[in-house]
Amino acid sequence: MFERRKTIKSEENIESTEKHIEIESIPMALKEGKTIIGEHITIEGDIRGQENLIIEGSMRGKIALEKHHVMVGPKGRFEGEIQADNVTISGHLIGNIFASGKVKITKEADFSGEIKAKSIAVEDGAFLKAIIELEKDTKKVIPAIGKAAREETKATITPSVAAGRAN
Repeated sequence: MFERRKTIKSEENIESTEKHIEIESIPMALKEGKTIIGEHITIEGDIRGQENLIIEGSMRGKIALEKHHVMVGPKGRFEGEIQADNVTISGHLIGNIFASGKVKITKEADFSGEIKAKSIAVEDGAFLKAIIELEKDTKKVIPAIGKAAREETKATITPSVAAGRAN
């Protein structure tokens, strides 16, 4: 009887070690103030809140965590819309992402949909079928095409060339 308890205890240690390894693979930014939707959980509906979210299970709906990070883990499946600061996809996602920061698509990802973000990173090996719109950096000045460009062209014509055209 005593040995059986030891066996059960050692199995519990193995399970907790596996959970510890999975949590260690989570980016540091997600570790504090996070909610994890476990591998055996299925959700249909909307999520709004004020902390980071990790999806390892299945979800269909809308996520609105504008100032936080959403991660679809390697075992996660999501279908719907995500509004967040940063989004990391390592699992399967079909839908739209609106990120005020960065979208990262890892090599394990399978993504189909639209992305609107400030920046994007796609690892080699990821499956990506998307329409992507990246926000312009307002600090960069791009010369206008049109009236300003025509004015510069007129200024470079020499008077003798202009006089030759008039005749």
